[in-house]
Amino acid sequence: MRVFIIGVSGAIGGLLAQELIDRGDHVSGLVRREQQRAALAARGVDASVGELGSLSADDLASLLTGMDAVVYTAGSNAGARPDTVAIDGEGVVTALEAVSLAGVRRFALVSVLPEAGRGQHLSADEEFYYAVKKLVDVTVSMSDLDWLILRPSMLVDDPANGTVALGPAQPHDEIPREDVAATLAELLHETRISRQILELNQGATPIAQAVRVAVPRVVGGGF
Repeated sequence: MRVFIIGVSGAIGGLLAQELIDRGDHVSGLVRREQQRAALAARGVDASVGELGSLSADDLASLLTGMDAVVYTAGSNAGARPDTVAIDGEGVVTALEAVSLAGVRRFALVSVLPEAGRGQHLSADEEFYYAVKKLVDVTVSMSDLDWLILRPSMLVDDPANGTVALGPAQPHDEIPREDVAATLAELLHETRISRQILELNQGATPIAQAVRVAVPRVVGGGF
């Protein structure tokens, strides 16, 4: 596969890139600085330098031509509102338009569990962040692309378990970033999973098996 990762210099984006490269896939991405591009090139990632917030859909589309899938892993991590709007909101909308313009069908978005902050004393900026993420999920789900939204639980830097819980609804707990990246790589290669929102948590099911179970079942019968 030829995969373009928006957010390839981030934690999940970088881990996903390595997962895909290990599978023999060709990985490209977008970074903000030349130093990041050079570091990724040494790892086999063909990165382009550009500021997501200043790129038009046409500009971004020119980087996506020939890709099999585009993955959006960039995020503001509930920072200041302007960053949330630019990265978690407008950036995704621009990416959706660019994907369509470039003729790429498959688009995957790393989102967040809607109840991730429930029961906590969230700041106004954090509340705003969750609201933007929800609205963007709706926007992606209404597109005519072959989309996938993955909502992981709280991200931690613990070593990978290699096992997860994956499905339409999961409780909020925590999950290693490495397991998120490995699950996402598996999902990208499972083309039968399309136009689905899947939630991801730590669990006991091997990742490949969890993805197979998430494949929609065709119900027979009828009149």
